[in-house]
Amino acid sequence: MSDSLGLRPWMSAPATVAVFDALEAEGGPDCARFVGGSVRNALVGRPIDDLDIATTLTPDRVTKALKAAKLKAVPTGVEHGTVTAVSDHKPHEITTLRRDVSTDGRRATVAFTTDWTLDAQRRDLTLNALYASRDGTIFDPTGQGLADARAGRIAFVGEPLERLHEDYLRILRFFRFYAHFGRGPPDAAAVAACAALKDHIDTLAAERISKELLKLLAADDPRPAVRLMDETGVLEVILKAPTNLRRFEALVEIEADQLFECEPVLRLAALLPDDQIAAGRLAGRLRLANAGRDRIIAALAPTPMLKSWMSPREIRREVYRADAFTFRDRAKLAWAAAPRTATTMQWRGMIALAEGWVKPTFPLTGAEVMSAGAPKGPLVGQILREVEDWWIDHDFIDDKLSAIEKLKSVVQGLAY
Repeated sequence: MSDSLGLRPWMSAPATVAVFDALEAEGGPDCARFVGGSVRNALVGRPIDDLDIATTLTPDRVTKALKAAKLKAVPTGVEHGTVTAVSDHKPHEITTLRRDVSTDGRRATVAFTTDWTLDAQRRDLTLNALYASRDGTIFDPTGQGLADARAGRIAFVGEPLERLHEDYLRILRFFRFYAHFGRGPPDAAAVAACAALKDHIDTLAAERISKELLKLLAADDPRPAVRLMDETGVLEVILKAPTNLRRFEALVEIEADQLFECEPVLRLAALLPDDQIAAGRLAGRLRLANAGRDRIIAALAPTPMLKSWMSPREIRREVYRADAFTFRDRAKLAWAAAPRTATTMQWRGMIALAEGWVKPTFPLTGAEVMSAGAPKGPLVGQILREVEDWWIDHDFIDDKLSAIEKLKSVVQGLAY
């Protein structure tokens, strides 16, 4: 018993009180405590996203307790001790205290326990092995979690190599938590262990890797963590490609300076070489969602080259041929890759123009091409494309009659 969070609003919310009341009715006082993210985030002043609860009750008794209190019990991971309570439509993940029986680096066989210290010893990082009672009293079984959380020190519970051999995903979790919570030099023992076991990342499911990577890249400033990943060789194991750290770091700086929203998928694109084929392979290997894959490939298109001095007419042409979203991505990457000679106003102006311009609709149809004398068939599309190119080159002229006159001249000039 080391400290107290005080009674926070999320602790005293009626939905959460109902869950604790139900558990204590079955297991007695202090059979349940908040654990992990909520305690850690409250301690360092971060928003609370999820409410995880640890308990000495076994899953069957948790389910019994919730049903007795008329709360919904969802068996989300009973084999690992997890039941989700739904109280007033809000989920509360409840997990029985556990100790590892065996591990293979990807999954663990666990046994339930009532020992809070044993449960803490199987957790990954000291700042994640903190518990709090419903009144806010903090429990720190490792003796290091409280100090580490306050100092921004990301350290494994116990021996780093042992923790990593239990689950190699913890290599990425170390860097992710360093990106979000770390301050100062990284823990040397943790870094050495991650470097030594980095090749085991390849044994993990692709979805687990990509999820951790994108969470890491979502940090306000992931640059120190990504540099460290590069220095240890972890980044190379994940990407299997040369990295563009300079562009990545410049993009993060631009986002911060210009108050742009940080976008993990675009940050990942910035890290990759300008090779759409290689990017597609990486996206497939990491099992990225189709939208993320397509966005990365589009952002890394080699042509046209975007320059800060492009005219409004050129910008509109490129936005029309792609779309404002893709143009903005490509402009940000070009901005990050460019020498610092171009002014911020030029790049910002390009992006603002692209986002504010309403893409016009080409005024002619295939029926009008045939009305002008072209026969039905593939030639109709060819003629439409030629007239559309003329229309684009004339900056999307808002004069349908002029477009029709151009159509007639094209039809008359073709031999078919």
